[in-house]
Order: sequence, then C-alpha cells, then structure tokens
Amino acid sequence: MTGYDRLSALDASFLHLETSETPMHVGTLAVFEGGPFFDGSGRFRLADVRGRVATRLHLIPRFRKRLMSVAMEQGRPIWIDDDHFDISYHVRLTALPAPGRWDQLLALTARIEAQRLDRARPLWELWFVEGVDSDRVALIQKTHHALVDGVSGVDVATVLLDFVRDPEVIVPPAWIPEAGPSSSRLLADTMVERSTEPGEIARSVRGMARTPERAAARIGEIGRALRSLVDGSPIAPRTSLNVAVGPRRRFVGVQVSLDDVKAIRRALGGTVNDIVLAGVAGALRRRFTARDEDLPDHLRVLCPVSVRADDARLQLGNQVSAMFVDLPVAEPDPVLRLRSIIATTHDLKDRQQAIGAAFLIDLTQYAAPTMLGLAARLVHRQPFVNLVVTNVPGPQVPLYCMGARMIEAYPIVPLSQNLNLGVAILSYCGILHFGLYADGDSHPDLDDLAADLSASFAELRHAGDHLNAEEGAVG
Repeated sequence: MTGYDRLSALDASFLHLETSETPMHVGTLAVFEGGPFFDGSGRFRLADVRGRVATRLHLIPRFRKRLMSVAMEQGRPIWIDDDHFDISYHVRLTALPAPGRWDQLLALTARIEAQRLDRARPLWELWFVEGVDSDRVALIQKTHHALVDGVSGVDVATVLLDFVRDPEVIVPPAWIPEAGPSSSRLLADTMVERSTEPGEIARSVRGMARTPERAAARIGEIGRALRSLVDGSPIAPRTSLNVAVGPRRRFVGVQVSLDDVKAIRRALGGTVNDIVLAGVAGALRRRFTARDEDLPDHLRVLCPVSVRADDARLQLGNQVSAMFVDLPVAEPDPVLRLRSIIATTHDLKDRQQAIGAAFLIDLTQYAAPTMLGLAARLVHRQPFVNLVVTNVPGPQVPLYCMGARMIEAYPIVPLSQNLNLGVAILSYCGILHFGLYADGDSHPDLDDLAADLSASFAELRHAGDHLNAEEGAVG
C-alpha cells in the first residue's frame, strides 16, 4: 500500500459530476455582528482574519492540499500538499454597494456560488462581505463536495469559528509542505494498489464463509435494504423541478423556529426531519398550484443520511448514504401529509434503506475509474428523484468569528443538470435555517416559494394547536 490520501469513490464522483453549469461545492451564507471586524479607523481587519484562519489549518490538513490526478485516469485522484498555498486567495473581502440590502446580499451569494472552484488550488474559499445593512458582516463560504459532506462541514465550521468571544490564542505548528509523487510514480503505485483490490474482495468473502450465520444475517439485512430501494415505481414523476439548469442561480433564506417544529412534533408526532419534509411538501404543493401545474401524486426527494461514526468527527470526505422519500403533495390535508411521511420514513428506517444505498456506494470503491466517471455523469440525467432535501444539525450555542457573534447561517446544496432546486437546512441556536438554491431561469418565483415554506409550517403549527385544543375540550 502507498499510504496516499486518495479520494474515495464517492468523493471522486463529485469531481466527475462537475460542469461549468453545475459546480459541485456546498456553501453557507452566514451573518455576523459587524463591530469586531473593524479597527479603530473603521477599516476591515482582513490581515487579522486571515491570520486567525491560518492558525486553525493544521486542524483540517486537507485545506492546504490540492488534487493530483492519476495519468490516463487510471485511478482516483489523491490529495497532496499545495507548496504554493496562499491564504489571501482563499480568504477574501468584498463589499455590497449602498444601501447593502438583504436582496443584494442574496444576489451576491448566488453569483459567488455559481462559480467553480479552481482545481489547481485547495478547494475552498471564504468571502467576507462588508457594507451589509444594520452594520453586519456576512460570510459566503464554499467548499467542494469532494472535500466535505454536510456533517463534516459543520465540524469544519466549529474549528474555524469559536464557541467564545475571546478564544485562547492557538500557536500552530510549523507547516512544511511535503512533495507529492511524480506522475510516473503515482501511476505505478496506483496500478499496484488496484491489483490488490480483487484480493481484498476475496478475503472478505472467505471471512464471511468462516462465520456463515453472521454472514447470512448480514446478507439478509442488505437484501431487505436493497429491495426497499426499488419497491414501487423507481421512476419519479417528471415536473418543472427537473428541467435542465443553466448558469444563473438564485438563493433565498428562510427561518423556522425549532420550538414551533417541536410543538408540531408533540401534537402530531414524527421526528424533526419528518416535519421538515412535511413543511417542504406543503410549500411545493402551494407553488405547483400557484403555477397552475399538474400536481403529481408525490414528489420523490433524496435525503442524504450521515453514516459518519462519532469518532470520525473532523475527518473530511463524504461518509453519507441516502433515503428516497415520497412527499404526498397531492394530499390537501397537512396532517395527513405529515402522517404519510411519518409512515414512509418509519418503513424505510425499519428496512434500513440507507444501509442498502451505502452498500451500493461502497461497491463503487472497486469500479474502474473510467466507469465511475461515466456513472457519475449519468446522474445528470437521472429519472429517480425530483429534488434533494438535506437537514444537518448544527450547534445550538452561539459561534463567534473575531469576537463577532454569528447571527444566522443558511446552507447551500449544489444542483445537478436535471435537479434545478435544492433545499438545505441547518439548525443553529434554536432556528432552522433553510437555504433554497435554484436555477435562476427555472425559479423566477423563488421568493414566493420561500413565503410558501413559511406558510406551510404555520399551517402545520395551526393544525397541531387545533388538535390540542380539541383534545383539551374532550378531556
């Protein structure tokens, strides 16, 4: 074995998925108190901010690594130290023109997020934005999906940010970049590594044979999980959510109180994630109706599921599986919509659909790189889901940057060529922050969808309160 820091098959798939119109980075728009970012003369403390970020990079080493490809695409790329690393390229400052309105900040966020990251450099950028209304400072973050998934992205944020206003000063160890291998050496080592993979598979099979009862139970478990992936019609209905995307993007943020969601859960049941999906279902039903579009019986959403172990925090890369959930948008009653989603997710969890998806993802580790690239590109024409909805739990205590408290944070999930709307949710300090990221041409009414989302949760809260009142009257 070479010991190279090689991308997993899933990480590499996000590189293959990327086109000029579909950048494959995740992002966040965060808003901070403004005062601590400025010196006595009112100038933004950019050098101090860059210095603060630089002191944390030893905790997330891949943030100083760039990609190195294997010649003739004979293997997945590796991460190597960037011997020309320049913090000023990755931590930038820009400003909104007066008056610095919220809609101007959203438009700037959409423009920045629409641009691909430079693969010749480490795959992340932080854009600080001054001139935001009410004396705020914004931070627009983008990190390639090959580098992080949602959960590890939150872990990275808690390293770059602080849990107290005045953190202890970190003295980082000296960083001396290690030279990467030559192209010929990497190719030779990769071919040796690939030649061992059939042996690894054979050893796994022999190990299963030595413990037949455990192997049979595991195979049965995976079989049930895989069947759950293909139950019913595997093809999602074709809707306006699946029109090809262009280069323009729009972005809107919505806040929903976590207390409201918990009140809905107490009254109507389900998990926080069930209620989030019900809120999204109600919003999409309203938007389809307002557009005078035919309502399908359901919309199928892909919900990423973290399979990251607790002891894998701060390890970058993707450790995710997925569940495929049907949202009953044709159902007019919000309570029945939620109950249908609860039944669906309970059934999928009972049959461990995420394990089946993870099993299929794991198999891609043994796929030839050219086949992996082809499969990833086919995803752009996939007929199986209508949109992605990802819900990541964040810290419920304040975070700080340079002593400035983070007030709100809206996540961004990338689009693919036939998924023109992405819904990402990050919980922070008692608020669910929804980031609605969409193709600009397909969703000129994205502000209306944001209003529909707020109305959908209000409808669920009203239904829960009404049910509680009825039960109280009967009691």
